[in-house]
Amino acid sequence: MHSSNAEIDYYYIVAAAGVGKRMELDYPKQFLEVEGKPIFIKTLEVIEKNNRVTGIVVVTNKEYISEVKKMCRTFEITKVIDVVSGGKERQDSIYNALKQIPKESIIGVQDGVRPFIEDRYIEESYAKLMKETDLDGVVVGVPIKDTIKVVNSKGEIVETPKRDQLFAAQTPQVFRGEILHRSYKTARKQKFLGTDDSSLVEKAGGRVGVLAGSYENIKITTPEDLLVFSKEKIKR
Repeated sequence: MHSSNAEIDYYYIVAAAGVGKRMELDYPKQFLEVEGKPIFIKTLEVIEKNNRVTGIVVVTNKEYISEVKKMCRTFEITKVIDVVSGGKERQDSIYNALKQIPKESIIGVQDGVRPFIEDRYIEESYAKLMKETDLDGVVVGVPIKDTIKVVNSKGEIVETPKRDQLFAAQTPQVFRGEILHRSYKTARKQKFLGTDDSSLVEKAGGRVGVLAGSYENIKITTPEDLLVFSKEKIKR
């Protein structure tokens, strides 16, 4: 059980340390420009405008740290308190960012190339944690539309899970700082590699709730994903 109601500092980690392979780019996909702005800047702008957010830590490729800082200044992203180097895996990158954020806080983790983040995800995740004191985290996502099949190593279907129990996790994923810090340290010690931030908290025994997101809250991963934007606004 956690104490409630008292305002707690709210930080965000924005993961922008990807590469451009699946996007068929020769530079990291987070720097792809849409409407005159890099995708990760469009993501940061939404977080920047939320009055509850105290500070932001951006994770990027080591060689682009100076460039990211410059872009943040250019586009007046003032809440960025640090830009840190990414690691081999996304999990390593988030771990590096966590070192800059106090445990006594609420921490949101956001994909830098998920530019359709809405302010309500930021606000409602925080509010849910303040209200539901038995929760350790909140994950934004949507119900699965398609039927999912579990397949074995031979390529044979072995199970068809009930669709109404399946949920596609997105970001932001928002947690109480103490358990997020502890979960990452434990995972590192046990050499456990999770599929997202929530999976680490779940493994540590944390309780994580869900918040309805949007099917438009996509992660820009492949060229096809760019169809959500008007083609003439994209600078490749």
